[in-house]
Amino acid sequence: MNRLLSLDVFRGMTIAFMILVNNPGSWGNVYSPLLHADWNGCTPTDLVFPFFVFIVGVSIPFAFSKRLERGDAKGAIYKKIIKRVLIIFGIGLFLNAFPLFDFGTLRIPGVLQRIALAYGFTAVIFLNADWKMQTYIGIGLLLLYWALMTLVPVPDTGVASLAAETNLGAWIDRTLMPGHLWSQAKVWDPEGLLSTMPAVVTGMSGALTGLWLQTKNNDYKKLVGLLGFGAILILLGLGWDLLFPINKKIWTSSYVLYTSGIALTCLGLLYWVVDVLKYKSWIKPFMYFGMNALIIYTLSGILADTFNHIKWSDGADATMNIKTWLHENLFLSWLSPKGASLGYAILNVLILLSVAWWMYVKKIFVKV
Repeated sequence: MNRLLSLDVFRGMTIAFMILVNNPGSWGNVYSPLLHADWNGCTPTDLVFPFFVFIVGVSIPFAFSKRLERGDAKGAIYKKIIKRVLIIFGIGLFLNAFPLFDFGTLRIPGVLQRIALAYGFTAVIFLNADWKMQTYIGIGLLLLYWALMTLVPVPDTGVASLAAETNLGAWIDRTLMPGHLWSQAKVWDPEGLLSTMPAVVTGMSGALTGLWLQTKNNDYKKLVGLLGFGAILILLGLGWDLLFPINKKIWTSSYVLYTSGIALTCLGLLYWVVDVLKYKSWIKPFMYFGMNALIIYTLSGILADTFNHIKWSDGADATMNIKTWLHENLFLSWLSPKGASLGYAILNVLILLSVAWWMYVKKIFVKV
């Protein structure tokens, strides 16, 4: 099968939206679709992270099927998996430490760390189980997580809880990683250990999707499968939401089903438009992002932290940083507060797009 351009486009679109929502000029002035849900619920912004994990999963069959076909030893493949997990996890730790590198309070969990672990577990399961067994494992993990979160008493309180600070996952994180959790909460982490379990299932849903796209079915049947299963997962997620609310911060089982269903739908539509109908005139910017997703993600974090931490005196004992100066002088001077905040976010997208374009033109593709 030729390269799945729609997957690159999907990855690039996700990266572009991630940069947009992560870099407002002012967090106090953001349009609501560009914010995460406060707790339960799902906004467009809450789709970004599971889309990344899903896309990583889709890539696994395409990467490993070729290796298995040419007879590569599983030991060599496992070494590749471990190496990739360590590199991605390490980049995540670096971004958490940058630019102060205070290892005494270094946050251990993070976005890339979760992606690394989800990739590693999904890849190992893919190599050792057929699609039916992968499906059973995925269902089992979602049911197990539901039971752990809703039935097991939390030692601190003696009852099961789905609240931020008192759920079982939060207790595990502060017990095992005290002082190394999300700085805005300190006693719980949205990318904690226990909630990585259902995140693995998000990756597995992607791997099953990749297997479906590799079948010899015609394009129309593949599309119907993607959209049909997408609709089923969305409905199942909404149904489970009544018992186990859709929630990104604790990555509930209903959230896995709901967001995987939306991801399947989005990829299905892109597959039909880009790979089948060959409408490609609009995809270049997303290809630039999608072909160097990891490096662009890393640069986006470095750029944001650099703009926040380079400061100078602005008179009367006030300080200014690059972010504030750009936001106020380029956008806030003539736009509404929310419009200016969005304008600054778009500026970040364009800066990183120029880097991605240059790398694409120079044929620089950073892989791990």
